[in-house]
Amino acid sequence: MAERTTVFTLSTGPVDAYPEVLAGISRPVRYDFDPLYLAEYERIVERARVALGTAAAPVILQGEPVLGLEAGAASLIAADDVVLNLASGVYGKGFGYWAARYAKEVTEIAVPYNEAISPETVRTKLAERPDVTIVSVCHHDTPSGTLNPIDEIGAVVAEHGALLIVDAVSSWGGMPTSPDACHAALYITGPNKCLGGTPGLTILAVSEAAWEKMAANPAAPRASILSILDWKDAHKADRPFPFTPSVAEMNGLDAALALYLEEGPEKVWARHALTAAACRAGIKAMGLSLWAAREAIASPTCTAVAVPDGVSADALLTEAQMRYGVVFSKGRKETDGKLVRIGHMGTTARPLYATLAVTAFGGALNALGHTVDVGAGVAAALSVIDAAP
Repeated sequence: MAERTTVFTLSTGPVDAYPEVLAGISRPVRYDFDPLYLAEYERIVERARVALGTAAAPVILQGEPVLGLEAGAASLIAADDVVLNLASGVYGKGFGYWAARYAKEVTEIAVPYNEAISPETVRTKLAERPDVTIVSVCHHDTPSGTLNPIDEIGAVVAEHGALLIVDAVSSWGGMPTSPDACHAALYITGPNKCLGGTPGLTILAVSEAAWEKMAANPAAPRASILSILDWKDAHKADRPFPFTPSVAEMNGLDAALALYLEEGPEKVWARHALTAAACRAGIKAMGLSLWAAREAIASPTCTAVAVPDGVSADALLTEAQMRYGVVFSKGRKETDGKLVRIGHMGTTARPLYATLAVTAFGGALNALGHTVDVGAGVAAALSVIDAAP
């Protein structure tokens, strides 16, 4: 077997960044008090606002989106809050642990990690617990490849009068979703998934109600890396930064946002969806099963494949990389060893990558002694691609 190498990164993040993003990162690193840079930063945040589709400027936190998620819990959740956490996967479950640090109480709706949260279940729970003030949900729980219906859930939460925290890290930019559509108080995402950027920043949309809640929360971080409040007006050229921004990462974000807006969000979403559909057709044609209980809840940015009985997920990942130079993602915690994830994000959200994924996945299984018809898989993927408008 050849030495391990990586030629194609078909992971669920970090993803292979667009060349334009890497070129953006190589731009000159300006002094952050330089008036030219202050104006540049303001322009980048405005570009992010347009991409998010919000009226108010988003906050850019200077760290990968886990910073935004933890900061959101620390800032919005106060000592008298009751939080309803929606757990349909590893990341949704994990947010509950952050919430428990700050809340009076955390209650939860949990479903198996191949399922999605029902809006009606949320409605019933809120009727039982009228004291719930904050609801948290992960849109695309990446370790499972499943989607929660956040627009419908958001409408229920808004009707109840609670504030909604949304983890949209691996969904925004790859499908129709926005802070306003789901009534989010905090909508947390980043450039290192569907935008085809690098993992160094958080993009955070904040509603007016959330700003008011955080300002009234005496425990909300201030003068801290976790502070959202400190960055509220940092995009304005006449305001100082709380601390030195990640200038190179901001330049990369600028390039990623430019690509997204120039191509057009609808076109970007369409190629994510087509790539996923073609990949799933190929996977099923080889006699394999999707991890999601229903394909309708499978994300267009990730295809999670159940590992066949008798096959080691780690061995499959190693074989795909050693034999074909293709890198997939493994599961996390409860899904580790049970599934393998094929990412359709950013640069690899192009239909031809579906045939590559099917070839490497099926070829690796054959090499491990689990026989599948790779030709049938590729043909099925191509048929979906060829039938697209």
